[in-house]
Amino acid sequence: MFSRMTYIKSWEEFEKEAEMLYLKDPMKIRYTMKYNHSQRYLSLKMTDDVVCLQYKTDIMQDMKRIEKFINVLMRHMASREQ
Repeated sequence: MFSRMTYIKSWEEFEKEAEMLYLKDPMKIRYTMKYNHSQRYLSLKMTDDVVCLQYKTDIMQDMKRIEKFINVLMRHMASREQ
């Protein structure tokens, strides 16, 4: 199985694509967040093993946006009927 890895430049586009990827099949989604201290950037990756969306930022204002996005994901996960 080949995966398509994509770095997305704008936060708005990453947020929209990542949420759609999650809603498509919530049970297959994984996301990671990693901070690189030496280069001072935060990277996010969301994948379903077919599509891999990535976003990298060094802008502190993006932290609030990322926090809000993770809260939206958690609400989706908590309200999802099993």
